[in-house]
Amino acid sequence: MEQLAELLRIRLASQEARARQTISPNISPQSNSGDSDLLTANGLSSQPLVGTATLELADIPLHEQIVRFAQLAKGAGCKEMKLLPLFLLRGVHVMEDIPWQVSLAQENLGNEMVIHLLPHVGANPALVRLLTNQWAKLEGDAKILLSHGTSRPGGQEETGAVANQLGAVAAYWSVQPSLWEQVSILTESGAKKIAILAYFLFEGGITDAIAQMLLEIQQKFPQVQLNLGKPIGVSEALVDLIMDGIR
Repeated sequence: MEQLAELLRIRLASQEARARQTISPNISPQSNSGDSDLLTANGLSSQPLVGTATLELADIPLHEQIVRFAQLAKGAGCKEMKLLPLFLLRGVHVMEDIPWQVSLAQENLGNEMVIHLLPHVGANPALVRLLTNQWAKLEGDAKILLSHGTSRPGGQEETGAVANQLGAVAAYWSVQPSLWEQVSILTESGAKKIAILAYFLFEGGITDAIAQMLLEIQQKFPQVQLNLGKPIGVSEALVDLIMDGIR
């Protein structure tokens, strides 16, 4: 997350410098009024204000993390900030948990700071292009897009639509159809090589567990070659998606 935030700071600073030079070529790049985001603010400091926060596994709740960043932004002369959920799926976290936490933060801040909650990064249609580039690194005559999944009714439709655009079938870690099921179906249909793309932003405990599960599946289906791709990861391509989202 911090690596991604730093890439975004660099991109925003470069964009602002170009904008200032376009307006007035005689203005030094060091004199700057910021425009930023992720938790992001429009500020007066020499660097765009880009913060990170997490919904879970933090020392304090998300709304308190937002308030702390807002106070920092206010000190830099900002009156508005944008919050971009780094989530791929329209699940409970995106639809319920984050909006609730944002509302708590906004109540705490009052009129001092306006928070703009943006659509989650997985809602960006350009994500398909990024995933297509990920597929290019994998061999396979069949494809599986492996997502976490969500218990929210209709939550799998988003991943299914992305999978369809990629010519793949969808499988899920937490709900049906599972990776086991989809590998079994594709193997029975004659697939010899199956490319599996982990539809996750970053590596972690779940992606480690998926790799272990794949070893077990491979033993069950020795006649097929299973190729597991890495999650999206920190990249300029992901920064492009975020820049799209915060515009």
